[in-house]
Amino acid sequence: MRSRRLVVSAAVIAAGVGFVPGGTAQAAGPSADGAHGVTSSKELLRTAANAFTFSSPADRSVLKTPPAAGNRAAAAPQASGTAAGADLKIGLSGTAGSARTIDLKSEITSSLGTPLTVVIDWGDGTSGSEVATGSGTVTSHHTYAEVGSYTVRATVYGPDGAAGVSATNEMPFLTPGSEFTPHSPTRLLDTRDGTGAAQVPAWGEARVKVAGNSGIPADVAAVVLNVTVTNTRAAGHVRAYAGGTERPTTSNVNYAAGDSVPNLVIVPVGKNGYVNLYNSGEQGVDLIADVTGYFTRSSANGYTPTDPTRFVDTREGLGTSRGMVPGQSQFGVQITGTRGVPAGARAVALNVTVTNPRAAGHLTVFPSGQAAPNTSSVNFGGGQTIANAVIVPVGADGRINVRNGGWDPADVIVDVVGYYSPDSVSAYIPVRPKRDLDTRDPAQWPSGQLKAGRYIYSTFGEENTTATAMVLNTTVTNTGGAGHLTVSPDPNALWQYENKTHTPPVAPNSSTLNWTAGKTVPNLVQASLGANGIVDFFNRSGNGIDLVIDVFGVYDRN
Repeated sequence: MRSRRLVVSAAVIAAGVGFVPGGTAQAAGPSADGAHGVTSSKELLRTAANAFTFSSPADRSVLKTPPAAGNRAAAAPQASGTAAGADLKIGLSGTAGSARTIDLKSEITSSLGTPLTVVIDWGDGTSGSEVATGSGTVTSHHTYAEVGSYTVRATVYGPDGAAGVSATNEMPFLTPGSEFTPHSPTRLLDTRDGTGAAQVPAWGEARVKVAGNSGIPADVAAVVLNVTVTNTRAAGHVRAYAGGTERPTTSNVNYAAGDSVPNLVIVPVGKNGYVNLYNSGEQGVDLIADVTGYFTRSSANGYTPTDPTRFVDTREGLGTSRGMVPGQSQFGVQITGTRGVPAGARAVALNVTVTNPRAAGHLTVFPSGQAAPNTSSVNFGGGQTIANAVIVPVGADGRINVRNGGWDPADVIVDVVGYYSPDSVSAYIPVRPKRDLDTRDPAQWPSGQLKAGRYIYSTFGEENTTATAMVLNTTVTNTGGAGHLTVSPDPNALWQYENKTHTPPVAPNSSTLNWTAGKTVPNLVQASLGANGIVDFFNRSGNGIDLVIDVFGVYDRN
């Protein structure tokens, strides 16, 4: 049985330790005292990919017969089974297995002798063949080098091969995997001024036009939005989901009265071209949505996850000059060609944290070589430490800019968690949002709160060696003090945990989300599955917390 385990920390974390870690990483200890059945990336991919099923029935196949003796005219294609009593048909059905794979079933009906040969043109310049022994089903498998739309063409030949009777059928096939195109940060929704919609009432929703809006193509599969909720008068949460589909029970942005809270979402776009943002709260709220990229099922930029790596910390002078970023000013960061991010990267996945702000404000992260857009990446209050996931295009010089849009100084931390490039192989498959863990639910997690200094490990990809990263929304609630959550791949294999021979993992010098006492804080995580398909969630504080994990998608390299 697949499991999650709560693991005891080897070190004591003092109460009050809050925001982003400094230079010393936290070690975690070896003992496990809980288990939780988890969502498998393999199961998620199978469910999502199975929606991509295409077929062409046998009555669409075209029969070709050889010319009669002495007749040199070429045989004319005709409806199957009409020439000289020949009965040869082929029906096709194809189901996706992962981001770029197809399982093809060729249903053959034949009154001819054997053997029969099935030749398959996959539509990408490659072909294959199978041998059949008469009527029945022939199963074939193929992996495409690129995501996209293809026409699969299959021909079954009688015992005489190409010189004899044959039947041909074809069908379209669309891969489930999608690749990323960066988009200059652009505001699609701001209910404060009526851009896109009016204020969202209690238990109401805003419909955000995505397909065909601001240069986004009509065939968009999913979109990257930074969603901010503001002017809140009561607690609640926001759910993002594809227009025209059933509303999920998961959450994307949690807020309390008086909060302005941002969170990145990667959400499928409905067939109607819209994304819905539902306000699950007792009072109306204003919503803001800024687009920074989108996914289509055509070749663009794949994803490469990385271990969380700190690129900027203004408190230490890492990546930029030391000292707080003044209000209404910005600094640049070299992203490509350094610390594992190649020169060809077109966009970068970040976790951006602001701490020690003197007053309320916002940060805007944008590509170099252009003026700061009228968008926000992280919103904060005075004295607040808060993190937000950011996906941003990289400028032509390989740099990004970070602007402090407030009037007062603040410290900024930037951690890189992955990048998008034409050479990256992982394609994205959005899945039906699913709540994977809620430590508040004793039926799901009997161990109670995730205790101070402990971690949960999740074997999301242990059964699927082609999955490379998970798109998750992590939410921390019922917090007794300040702290932060760190998410990173585990160096151990599952068998090492089961045999109790694992090496205690060490949390990296990064943070995923930050909180203060009593706050409920969400953040998107593009969690690398590392070499073993296991992800760690470290509670790096002096108090217990409740942790909620919702799954929204999988990156797969197959």
